[in-house]
This record gives sequence, structure tokens and C-alpha cells, in this order.
Amino acid sequence: MRTDERGRQHLSVAGAIPRRRFTSNIGFVFLAIPLFVFIAFILLLVFYLVRNGAPVLSWKFLSHAPNAGMTEGGILPCIVGTALVTLISLVFSVPVGVCSGIYLAEYAPNNLLTKMIRSSVRSLAGVPSIVYGLFGVALFVNAMRLGMSVLASGLTLGLVNLPWIIATCEEAVTAIPGSFREGALALGSTKWEAIRRNVLPYAFPGILTGVLLAVARTVGETAPILFTGVTYYTKQLPTALSHKFMALPYHLFALATQHDQIAKVRPIAFGTALVLLIFVLGFDAVAFIIRLRISRTNTWQV
Repeated sequence: MRTDERGRQHLSVAGAIPRRRFTSNIGFVFLAIPLFVFIAFILLLVFYLVRNGAPVLSWKFLSHAPNAGMTEGGILPCIVGTALVTLISLVFSVPVGVCSGIYLAEYAPNNLLTKMIRSSVRSLAGVPSIVYGLFGVALFVNAMRLGMSVLASGLTLGLVNLPWIIATCEEAVTAIPGSFREGALALGSTKWEAIRRNVLPYAFPGILTGVLLAVARTVGETAPILFTGVTYYTKQLPTALSHKFMALPYHLFALATQHDQIAKVRPIAFGTALVLLIFVLGFDAVAFIIRLRISRTNTWQV
């Protein structure tokens, strides 16, 4: 009897294994389908954009100003304006964001006020960018009397980036094990020396990735600059911080929705969209490569 019972149990277990494997495979397929559908959609979108935008790209398109009511010419003022406001936003947001993130991770006391500040920073990261645009009008354009200018737009974009940089910097610093600090403190280092020599070098890849992703977001933002300095059409490059400027995302928006000859300017709109996509993917690729190279030299996670 005992032999028969053991035989039945063995057959029962042997039959359960294929059923569990079948259920596991069904679950894998069920979870993977949305991912592959999303990737296929993105690849189709990129292919459509490249197919329509690549014939427009040329050195003349990138190095000349638009003319004939933006129905001819290039997008040089848009490229220069986008690069300039992105640079201003980084000069403003990176030092403030990195220092704030380090303070929250290493020095801020764990009390109710700190929790409220940390929660507010994360909430601000999700505020729609159009709200930052309206705040930029009130603060930089009107209160500080900067007018509609490249400086006001750059500072407004800096505000958009700031919560994101603070949050990513704090997470990167917090992820470093406490033993790194304790070892330096045990050898007589001050707290700042322990942070500067034993924490920040290892947190640098995470901080840099957050900054570069913020740059990629800045390049594609339209709403914050819509009310603070971007202009519909100009042949002049911004030579002073008080000048108005053109930008790639707003130029694309104007050609696609506001122009009175939309069919005629559509090829230029595709070319502008492709250049904007190249900028965004370029910053993402730089972030990935730098993070990969630095992580190979940091063997503490192994």
C-alpha cells in the first residue's frame, strides 16, 4: 500500500510541474505583450518621422535662418535659441539642485519639516510645465522686470528642472552604503570629507544621469517658454540675454498648427521634429554611455 501511495504522489508531483511551467509561460507572454506593442509603436513612429524628415536635413537647413514667412530656409535661430535657454537653465538649476539633494540626503534632520520639504519637491516634479510658465511670467518677466527674453525663459526652465535634479541627486547619494561614510569617519575624516571623497564619487553616475535627463526634457519643453520669451519668427540670433529667441519645440508647434500654409511647410516641420528628436536621443545616449563607463570602474556594487 505504501508503495502505491508513493507512486501516486510521484505521478501527481510530476504532473504538476508541466502545469506550473505552462502557467508561468502564459504569465510571461501576458506581461510581455504590452511591452512589445509599445516598442513596436515607438519604432513605427520613429520610422515615420525619419522617412519624412531625413530628405529635408542638409547643412543649409541647419545653418540658415528661415525666410519667406518660414516656408523656406533653415532652422539655425531655433537651434541656437534652444541651446542658449538650455545652458541658462543648467547654470541655474544644477548647482542649486545638487547642493539641495546632498543636504537632504546627508545633513537634513529626519523631522516633520524635512519630510514636508521632500514631499513638496517630489510633488513639484509632477506639476504641469504650463504652470511653471505662468509662474515665470509673474516672477521673472513682471516682478524682476527681465521682460520676455532668453534669460527669463532659461530661468523658468531651470525651475522646471530643479525638483527633478534635487530628487535624483538625493536618491543617488542615499543609495551609497553607510559603511562608506563610517569608514572615513573612523579614520578621523570630517563629515564633509567623508561625503566628498567616499560618497560623491560613487554617486556621480546617478547625479549625472539625472542632470542629462533633465537636459533632454528641457530641450523639448514648449509651455514654459511660450509666455516668457520665445517668438514666432525672427531672422536674428539672440546676441544678448534680453533678446527674444526662436526654439525648436515652439517652431515645430507653429509650423504644425499655426501657419497659414501648413501643407507647404509640412516638410520643414518634419525636419524640425527630426532634429529635436536627435537632440533628445543624443542627450539620453550620452547619459547612458557615461553611466556605463563609470559603473565599470566602480566595483563596489559587485
